[in-house]
Amino acid sequence: MRIHNVHRLAIQRLADSTKPFKARGGRLIRCDYCMLGKQFCICEHQPLVKSTAGFMLVMFDYEMIKPSNTGRLIADVIEDTFAYQWSRTEPNQEMIDIINQDCWQPFIIFPEEYVVERERVQTGPLIIESGKRPLYILLDGSWREAKKMFKKSPWLEDIPVISFDPDVVSQYQIRKAAKDNQLATAEVASLVLGHHGEALNADILGCWFDVFRERYLAGTKQLNVGVDAALKRLQTLTV
Repeated sequence: MRIHNVHRLAIQRLADSTKPFKARGGRLIRCDYCMLGKQFCICEHQPLVKSTAGFMLVMFDYEMIKPSNTGRLIADVIEDTFAYQWSRTEPNQEMIDIINQDCWQPFIIFPEEYVVERERVQTGPLIIESGKRPLYILLDGSWREAKKMFKKSPWLEDIPVISFDPDVVSQYQIRKAAKDNQLATAEVASLVLGHHGEALNADILGCWFDVFRERYLAGTKQLNVGVDAALKRLQTLTV
């Protein structure tokens, strides 16, 4: 299993916390990495793909240590995934430096209906400058928290926005979204990879999300996970 930036951020957030964080299902003994109950752990199945894209997760406070978080699934699959805790007044300088590196061309993934400056929204085929790779920035939190991060982050104001209007209803059943078409963070990243032209990687990440969802829901209900339909499908994609 590969230790990645979301794991490191979660460890740091727990170390900085002045009081214990109590997740739902607090009696469940969890894996320190996938955050599922130990008997439902998926770490040994963690896939890793080669991608020309990078992701940056800007995570609302405590999001990185919530067992229901799906941002960590992106970091499981895509090696170049950065993760930072959001701050309105003191953004992480390392994060700002990465966004400004010459090797990256940053884009924020966010619904265009909330973008005041309409010229920021990218339409048509994505044009990547020579010598650069796209860095897709995802605001990871509840929908209310994501809107707050988008509105109150001046250091994001000049970055172009990519918007999706998914026709599919989210399969995320762990935390109820306000609207049926509000996707989990990992689902959004799967759409991004498809848009980027990496259909297989998009399918692998989407399937990894399904594996997590099946095991998470099994853990909340203490069900037998012997069927593991999503895991079997993942294995066919990664052989």
